[in-house]
Amino acid sequence: MKKQLFLLLALAVAPAVAMGQFRFRDLNSKSVELSENASPVFVYNYGVMLKEGVAADRARCCYLHPVYAPNGAVITDDFPKDHPHHRGISWMWPVVIVDGKTYDLWTIKGIVARFEKWDRKKAGKDKAVLAFQDGWYVGDRKVVQENVEIIAHPIVDGRRDLDITLILRSVGAEVSIGGTHESNKGYGGGLEIRFAPRAGTKIRTAAQDDAPDSNRVPAAWAELTADFGGKQTTTRVTVDPSNPGAPNGWCLRHYGFLGVDYPGLQLRRLDRTVPLAMKFRVSLSGSSTLSGPVNRQILGGILWAMGEK
Repeated sequence: MKKQLFLLLALAVAPAVAMGQFRFRDLNSKSVELSENASPVFVYNYGVMLKEGVAADRARCCYLHPVYAPNGAVITDDFPKDHPHHRGISWMWPVVIVDGKTYDLWTIKGIVARFEKWDRKKAGKDKAVLAFQDGWYVGDRKVVQENVEIIAHPIVDGRRDLDITLILRSVGAEVSIGGTHESNKGYGGGLEIRFAPRAGTKIRTAAQDDAPDSNRVPAAWAELTADFGGKQTTTRVTVDPSNPGAPNGWCLRHYGFLGVDYPGLQLRRLDRTVPLAMKFRVSLSGSSTLSGPVNRQILGGILWAMGEK
């Protein structure tokens, strides 16, 4: 009896890990959904998306939305009224110079991203991997090849990590990327998250516990905490220290936006043979039935059974 109670005690105090199966499924030949234990993790939109009532020039693809926290909260938004070009978790640049002419992938002016092929789609118990190739196109001309890998890890103690790697190279053109020079803001570049409607927003960074709206202030990570429909959730984006220019600056907005600023007000030339590689970790935290209070309840019951009340 004591051995059984000891085993239960060990399980109660151990890190809570979701032991279920990751699965991919296609949605309407436009999006692919990843789930774990039958609960959604994220949707990657590889087809062209356009919300009813939104101008046709806002149509786009190649981004994550919706994205779910471990507590089930949807943390991303798409086609918000104030910035209809914002889209979930995405990666785009407001300045893309191709053979001397400037385009805007951020607001979809003259250049678009298009899905090309799946490189890898593997779902198991320990992780799920989604890897794919996109292209940036000016008209019918491909000017940049974009390879993306997203690794989703199981929930541990109410937290899930998404590791995202971006690899960019120019294709048959001279291409440079940069942030906007509007009002010297420099935003755009790297990983961007537009958050769903919420209450009680607080932004923290590695440098500031209560960070205000700002542009280009360097930090190793930034996070947004808020109440999403009664579910308290924190989303942190961490810049890999191997990334060029790390720690990068940030675009922080309490209306619901975190964005890495690389290369900011400078231009970064994309090479045909030596790609630009960037890595980010998105950590999603929220209350979960697999950890926290539930474990304490189990522990209390075991101690009562052992006479250790």
